[in-house]
Amino acid sequence: MKRRILLILSWCFFSIASYAESPESTALTIKEATKALDNYLNDLAKKDKFSGNVLLANNDKVLYQASFGMASKRFNAANNLQTKFNLGSMNKMFTAIGIMKLIEQGKLGLDDKLADYADESWLAKDISKKIEIQHLLSHASGLGSYFNRTFMNSSKNLYRSLDDYKPLLKGESLLFEPGTDNRYSNTGMLMLGVVIEKVSGQSYFDYIREHVYKPAAMLDSGSYEMDQPVANLAIGYEPSDKNETGWTNNLFLHVVKGGPAGGGFSTVGDLHRFALALTNYKFLNKKLTHTLYAPKPELHSPDYSYGFSVRGAKDNRIVGHRGGFLGIGANLDIYLDRGYVSAVVSNYGRSSEPVVRKINELLARVDSH
Repeated sequence: MKRRILLILSWCFFSIASYAESPESTALTIKEATKALDNYLNDLAKKDKFSGNVLLANNDKVLYQASFGMASKRFNAANNLQTKFNLGSMNKMFTAIGIMKLIEQGKLGLDDKLADYADESWLAKDISKKIEIQHLLSHASGLGSYFNRTFMNSSKNLYRSLDDYKPLLKGESLLFEPGTDNRYSNTGMLMLGVVIEKVSGQSYFDYIREHVYKPAAMLDSGSYEMDQPVANLAIGYEPSDKNETGWTNNLFLHVVKGGPAGGGFSTVGDLHRFALALTNYKFLNKKLTHTLYAPKPELHSPDYSYGFSVRGAKDNRIVGHRGGFLGIGANLDIYLDRGYVSAVVSNYGRSSEPVVRKINELLARVDSH
């Protein structure tokens, strides 16, 4: 079981969004597309293959939103449009915006060294002095993932503040020289949170609340502590043949409190508001916003920018992020050139993926109408 979890952590948890679009030949109106999406989701839900919320919008106009399944199987509580779902790795977008805000304020530089902000209680100086802020943002730092065997064998109750994660980085070494290659790194994003705390003088959580959630009016988003009674919050589930219910929850497997690399919660409505705030430059000025999600081939990262995945053609750019773990499936796609926003959140592991593929397929057919 531990080996399976570690594999998922390496390849699925907080992984980069990349879905193949496979449009059919028949063109659709947007009304026909949303009807087809609703039919598809209802079929999945009836088969208990999807539990969660879905929103599709064009700019500020919501075209479709619906809830399916149960937020809590124990208490027979249904999901609704205000239910908060774990985002997995999607928090990386918020962390990247937080860093770019400090750059906009002149308090930080993309080529600044990590050693200037994180002492040797985090990483050896011969490592941190090689790593630049831009390397951390684009997964070009050479750092790996703190979701290691030590983490999996530890009580998750140990990890709440950023400083609590220091023991997991003990003996950390570089997989490659910073800037020479690219590998998805949760440790790199964690260190960006450390930089935010050092430069801003605030806790990472207070800083993100002030500079991301507040300007986007994301009132139902946060890094909630899972041992606290948070209202209307979905519990993650995975199929299991080890008990008579056929399910197990992820409460003892996942972090107690999310952070810079992921694990926070949000709603589809808040994610829509986040997308609008981003593209209307409420977080950052136009230049830095475009820098945030422009491909970074010079950092060996053509499909990932600064905390955002990037895909699509020149006139059909799609940016966002996905997140996944046992009992978690989430994705945000922002169609920069076409104005669409799709948000999918689920409390079944990986069940968001076929939904996102279906949305991509349907929107491609609308585009050809």
